[in-house]
Amino acid sequence: MKHTVTFIPGDGIGPEVANAARRCIDATGVDIQWEEVICGEAAIKDYGTPLPEAALESIRKNKVAIKGPITTPVGSGFRSVNVGIRQALDLYACLRPAKYYEGAHTRYRDVDLVIVRENTEDLYAGIEFEEGDTETKKLIDEINAHSQRKILPDSGISIKPISITASRRIARFAFDYALANNRKKVTCVHKANIMKYSDGLFLSCARQVAKEYEGKVEFNDAIVDNLSMQLVKAPENFDVLVLPNLYGDIISDLCAGLIGGLGIAPGANIGDKIAVFEPVHGSAPKYRGQNKVNPTATILSGALMLKHLGEYDAAIRLENAVSKVIKEARFVTYDFRPAGAPVGTKEMAEAVINNLK
Repeated sequence: MKHTVTFIPGDGIGPEVANAARRCIDATGVDIQWEEVICGEAAIKDYGTPLPEAALESIRKNKVAIKGPITTPVGSGFRSVNVGIRQALDLYACLRPAKYYEGAHTRYRDVDLVIVRENTEDLYAGIEFEEGDTETKKLIDEINAHSQRKILPDSGISIKPISITASRRIARFAFDYALANNRKKVTCVHKANIMKYSDGLFLSCARQVAKEYEGKVEFNDAIVDNLSMQLVKAPENFDVLVLPNLYGDIISDLCAGLIGGLGIAPGANIGDKIAVFEPVHGSAPKYRGQNKVNPTATILSGALMLKHLGEYDAAIRLENAVSKVIKEARFVTYDFRPAGAPVGTKEMAEAVINNLK
């Protein structure tokens, strides 16, 4: 079957890892027609925006995209393109598997969990009010008039919306994923002991949805700070984690650390009709053009994409090829061979391709 997929190279190291993944996906033999579009810093010159409507239209048309990481300025500049894509296309579920591959440098071995992160709400919704702005002052006055806890007048404010609609939707996604992938348990992660009306609502919705899956998938919950401790002590006790947006971002990086780093962590952003696949790591602009960085996370994101397209055999072969290259440790990047003679991004991808033959 032929598939048309939107291809977004990204910024920094994005083009290097994205093209490595593209070569590996093509080597599986799946018939894919790539439609390349640009986002991020490279798009500003031609379109005046880091997120051109043409890119969004391509993804809407093709329903599936894979992208390299895109730079997000810290504290200034344009807002995250990654967040913009998720919000514009209602990609409400962020899927981030964390699985140990033999040969990866980590103290842990028995790690195979999946983070399901709500993508549209929470503090990442981007509803912010700048310190000193007239509207911010009005908002502070309004809140102070209705709350016993007062906000200082020189505050900046970020709003944390959590809705029944989004919370039930992401909980159901987590349980359906668990059923479809032979997972046994879903853990709802929250801070409901403190944020009773936001995280408390998220937990309540997860509990309600869990009742629909009784006898099929086990359910429990964990407070996010306690979960962090439990994950580094005994990650094998967890299976599928469902979290609000901010916690999901943080915990997915923690889980990446358990398996050897962000260079091995794939990801997907999925809605009801559209899915965008990307590595968890950032664009690392200081390594741009050096043929140095690990392409594994993007290649494994490609394997997730192949599963989504129904190309299960190709997806399994691609993941197995990656696993074999990591285990053999001959043609791997510097993060796998800190004391040896590492190869570059292109060469590691070539090794994966050779193991597909």
